[in-house]
Amino acid sequence: MDKFKLVSSYKPKGDQPEAINKLIAGLKNNHNHQVLLGVTGSGKTFTIANVIEKTQLPTLIISHNKTLAAQLYQEVKEFFPHSPVSYFVSYYDYYQPEAYLPSSDTYIAKEVDINPLIDQLRLQATANIFSYPRSIVIASVSCIYNIGAPQTYQEKTFLLKKGAKGSLNASQEKLVDLYYQKALTDFTSGTFRQRGERLDIFLPYFEDKVLRVFFAKDQVVKLELQSIVSGKLEEKESFAVYPAKHYLTGFDNLDSIFTAIKKEVEEQVKFFKDQGREIEAYRIEKKVNYDLQMISQTGYVNGIENYSRYFDGRAPGEAPYSLVDYFKFKFGNDFLVVLDESHVTIPQIRGMYNGDEARKKILIDFGFRLPSALDNRPLKFAEFMARVPRAIYVSATPTDWEKEKSQGRVIEQVIRPTGLIDPPITVKPAENQIVDLIKQIKKKKQKGQRVLVVTLTKRLAEDLASYLSDSNKTGTSLKVTYLHAEIDTLKRSDVLADLRSGNFDVLVGINLLREGLDLPEVGLVAILEADKQGFLRSKTSLIQIMGRAARNIAGEVILYADQKSLAMKQAMAEVERRREKQLTYNKKHNITPESIKKAIRPRIIEEEKEEEEKPDLAQLTPQERRNLQKDLEKKMRQAARDLDFELAAKLRDKIDIVKDYS
Repeated sequence: MDKFKLVSSYKPKGDQPEAINKLIAGLKNNHNHQVLLGVTGSGKTFTIANVIEKTQLPTLIISHNKTLAAQLYQEVKEFFPHSPVSYFVSYYDYYQPEAYLPSSDTYIAKEVDINPLIDQLRLQATANIFSYPRSIVIASVSCIYNIGAPQTYQEKTFLLKKGAKGSLNASQEKLVDLYYQKALTDFTSGTFRQRGERLDIFLPYFEDKVLRVFFAKDQVVKLELQSIVSGKLEEKESFAVYPAKHYLTGFDNLDSIFTAIKKEVEEQVKFFKDQGREIEAYRIEKKVNYDLQMISQTGYVNGIENYSRYFDGRAPGEAPYSLVDYFKFKFGNDFLVVLDESHVTIPQIRGMYNGDEARKKILIDFGFRLPSALDNRPLKFAEFMARVPRAIYVSATPTDWEKEKSQGRVIEQVIRPTGLIDPPITVKPAENQIVDLIKQIKKKKQKGQRVLVVTLTKRLAEDLASYLSDSNKTGTSLKVTYLHAEIDTLKRSDVLADLRSGNFDVLVGINLLREGLDLPEVGLVAILEADKQGFLRSKTSLIQIMGRAARNIAGEVILYADQKSLAMKQAMAEVERRREKQLTYNKKHNITPESIKKAIRPRIIEEEKEEEEKPDLAQLTPQERRNLQKDLEKKMRQAARDLDFELAAKLRDKIDIVKDYS
């Protein structure tokens, strides 16, 4: 694991070799910001993997949502099977932030549901950063949120060495300090147990690893790493045990921390009373006093992160510590940041601070939080960029900001290894567009191809799907469904799988049909109201939407519009420029284009089968319930390994039901 070794049967093709060489040359020549303009299906991830292997730079890859991050993780893990590749996204299955609505005088308490499997992967990411000379982490934009100081994380690391002095009792006390819990009954992740003169530690950052530490006369005499699944033992000369949580509060100087917090309370109470706001003054004083009492007695209170500035020792306004700081702390400036779909990821990073600040200011103004709560936040965009030593912005449609930041260093990758060219575009009048659309859908259905129809509103998507499904109105039997933001994540994946499988002929949607959809069976993308002004019909959005038809040799695009808007003209001109380049390359190298072939990933558990096998807990013996729990836990871990976190969360909820019944 000392060096990145790319493993793949593929070889760079098309303009991949040129893109790889230019990106590497740019990094060597201190071009610290570069753009990889890669069209859909051109193998951008493979290009980045080659850059990582040839530069040997530790790399943080950031995606704008956890679903795409999971896809990237799978790809990169396959390219680097012998290297530490980690996945770091938000660990909330459900997250309702603390908020106050002045208009209705409604206070909403923070409510979260943490996915322990994702938490395990997050801990694995930071453990890998500190454990290996180089590491790759695929993350969502949650990586810019506070996770505590990397220096504290390193200082808290418990280093065990064979032959070193150390008692069993002292080791247990150290583990408690690292947020491990003593297993009273179940031996689970993040717990430890004593077996005579042996200490077993269930490491929270490995899916099935237990560290066995043997003691004799206050000395460590043996270290073994054991796989719970296979039982395989691996003897170690030394082993670093990392904390079971990221955010580590320092309680050594609790008195001084409390003194500083109480001083801020006094100032805030005075501020409210000077304004005649007695209710707010009473509220903040009572709130903080309760929190401090809970922290002193239990070491924790819901919302403790709002005091993180004091526990971290940060000055007012100073940036929090994020995953990017872990890279910087370990590797200095010798690491690379890749921003996938940068035209979406960059604006998302830029906007996170503002949304967080607006919500917290209301809480502060009405006495629910101290002003210092503002310092528990994501990084500001400028703070994030200051921590990025070198970056590659990857997008089919980079914005002007990325181009300016890279000083015009835009490396194009528009030739696909399969020889596929961008789809031809036809503009048709909006009048009688549905009649024409039905005719086009019938043609594609006869050829075994699928159709994506893009609307502007949720209501129109639902109504159009209903109309197209009515055989009396269309004159044919079409299987149609719709997709929009109110469809839950798990069902979205099922809908797309059903489309690919042929269970549906047509999928109607809104802006969800842009980045990240890999649908080789789609032969037509039809965009209604293509000439309307706005984000969903901008040049960037149109190019991204049209790219969904670029994975099938017969793919084409129809724009229904009364006139050609400026965005339409710009998008069509860019696609035509790419088509000409692709056609010229294919002709020169005598390449015959081929449609992309991609297997449809099977579902782990079919819904119907799951319902049929639902057991009656009342009819099970205690041992049978324990066996059922173990079986569900096994399936849950498998779902997590397959990055199907929605299913993993569902199985976890069933485990909780079994536990509660017992």
